[in-house]
Amino acid sequence: MSLQVTNSPFNQEQAELLNRLLPTMTEAQRIWLSGYLMAIQSTPEPSAQGAAPTVTVPLNAAAASKEVTVLYGSQTGNSHGLAKKVSNKLEERGFQVTLFSMGDFKPNGLKKVQNLLIVVSTHGEGDPPDNAIPFYEFLHSKRAPQLNGLRFSVLALGDLSYEFFCKTGKDFDKRLEELGAERLSSRVDCDVDFDEPAAEWMNDVLSSLSQASAAPAIGTQTGAVVAGGTEAGYDRTNPFQATVLENLNLNGRGSDRETRHIELSLEGSNLQYEPGDSLGIYPENHPRLVDELIETMGWKAEEPVPVNKNGEKRPLREALLRHFEITVLTKPLLEQAAKLHSGSGLQELMEHGREQDLRDYLHGRDLLDLVQDYSFDGVPAREFVSILRKIPSRLYSIASSSKAFPDEAHLTVRAVRYEAHGRDRYGVASLQLAERVQPGDTLPIYIQHNPNFKLPATPDTPIIMIGPGTGVAPFRAFLSEREETGAQGKTWLFFGDQHFATDFLYQIEWKRWLKDGVLTRMDVAFSRDSAKKVYVQHRMLEKSRELYQWLLEGACVYVCGDEKKMAHDVHAALAGILELEGRMSPEEAADYLIRMQQQKRYQRDVY
Repeated sequence: MSLQVTNSPFNQEQAELLNRLLPTMTEAQRIWLSGYLMAIQSTPEPSAQGAAPTVTVPLNAAAASKEVTVLYGSQTGNSHGLAKKVSNKLEERGFQVTLFSMGDFKPNGLKKVQNLLIVVSTHGEGDPPDNAIPFYEFLHSKRAPQLNGLRFSVLALGDLSYEFFCKTGKDFDKRLEELGAERLSSRVDCDVDFDEPAAEWMNDVLSSLSQASAAPAIGTQTGAVVAGGTEAGYDRTNPFQATVLENLNLNGRGSDRETRHIELSLEGSNLQYEPGDSLGIYPENHPRLVDELIETMGWKAEEPVPVNKNGEKRPLREALLRHFEITVLTKPLLEQAAKLHSGSGLQELMEHGREQDLRDYLHGRDLLDLVQDYSFDGVPAREFVSILRKIPSRLYSIASSSKAFPDEAHLTVRAVRYEAHGRDRYGVASLQLAERVQPGDTLPIYIQHNPNFKLPATPDTPIIMIGPGTGVAPFRAFLSEREETGAQGKTWLFFGDQHFATDFLYQIEWKRWLKDGVLTRMDVAFSRDSAKKVYVQHRMLEKSRELYQWLLEGACVYVCGDEKKMAHDVHAALAGILELEGRMSPEEAADYLIRMQQQKRYQRDVY
């Protein structure tokens, strides 16, 4: 549509120029021009002689300022998903965005970056995710350059129930400032319920970048850029109600353990997953714990209480069952609880010098312990629930291939039961699945994609899978997928548990795959069947020569399971094999494993 001189403030010559220019402009150029015109509205009026002020359009500077590098460090996929989301929002507004996993980014290129966004989670006890380790170590080394021309912002993901909450993001934020970089916007630290704070961070970042690049202010016409609501389809903020098809105990009679094999129907959800992805479940708290908490506090089960920031209300018992976390204590929770009732004596526990006492109290206790140990009589339910965080979802590695089981997802979940502080304790989700979920029931679920734990793109690549206990779940999916696709690559599984007779999970399936050649070889370690405990890392060391040969042939190594003990022992075993069979120094073995991680030949899904 051309501009008509009769209905515009432009003369004939100006209108012709605009009609030639406008149809040729890209969306990015239109956005830039809009912002530029807004920026020059504040320039002085023409002088008395009628000469308009000269305005220089900084084309090169503007182009540079609209280039943004987004780096993510992710273990389970949350940081990756948020990094993609903010990248898409930037591109929609005309920015030139480069998105990298930290493991793929070449740190020497950091000096060329003008605008840097970091989205990173904290793993384990304050550690960077695997794919963030090389960049993290570079930035904290003497090789890191001065970054006086860099503007940055950090979105940190974590879990308040851990002592070193969001430590990796805090470390990046502090180090970039030390190197001379300037913040675009303040760091935001997110708990497990990260959607709203992440959206606020994106809005702040987009607003800062847009103002600096002379683009129009974000949200001036249509409101906030990133809403807290859900996107189309089912996701973590809009879970699908999946019907339970099967719920079986995989352990034999007499076992000390209970491991559930659960099959869920995804029919009608349009949810898609790949081997290596996880499934999130929003669990319910145990009814007995909820009832004891209500009784101890003298509350009324049917009293309506708010369950979100929008003021939506639910009966108290339902709110405590389905909406709030009541089984984990955190320092921020205790700080807020102390403010609710200053006479409780709780404030003394958080005094300076009593940090270890606080850690000891937080470990293994829940909300019922808190209200029984400290006097909270008279605190209304509506005030108390206001300090509670939302019940977080639980992530489980998917134990099936969608090619083999269309519209289904299978899980392998071990029931957690233990005694602490004079009471029986249990895993919230695992006990619900073990004791209170039957076929025909439904569970609110979503798919958590994990690009950091995937089968090799080339189907003939050998793979080594190390998964004791329930850590074997994704490898059932890997082998099922390879069977369906006819992949020819060699496969080697290391599995371990307590007893051969009662704890050999999926034994019949492994044997069938061994017979059919889908599984090339399998080594097992049953720790309680011999006088000396034997674990998967011991079996790896016993087969060190063969395992090293597989590595030389380009094999990919996958580890799934316990992070605190098993994953460290397996990593040490791999390093030891490289030192022994490859005649490497400890430093060379460590570098070799880092290169394997960078090449995606060493992937871990540990928790």
